[in-house]
Amino acid sequence: GAQLRITDTDGMRITCFATNTPDRPIAELELRHRLRARAEDRIRTGRSTGLRNLPLHDTAQNQVWLEIVQLALDLLAWMPMLALTGQR
Repeated sequence: GAQLRITDTDGMRITCFATNTPDRPIAELELRHRLRARAEDRIRTGRSTGLRNLPLHDTAQNQVWLEIVQLALDLLAWMPMLALTGQR
């Protein structure tokens, strides 16, 4: 979790982001921003799981490598939703 800072008040953190999207409710903009952050986390996880480089020389072998990495990423994405259902 995030560490508390001096600017946190009663457990609440003030954040902001700048956008040039006109005529949208702030809740919709916040959701779009958070979904993008989630996608960037998945990309970062993919790179650390094996998508940073293709270790094999043959195209067919690298295709198998990518399938294995995709299975691992699917497991990493689904396990928190399936197994971690309790309260924090």
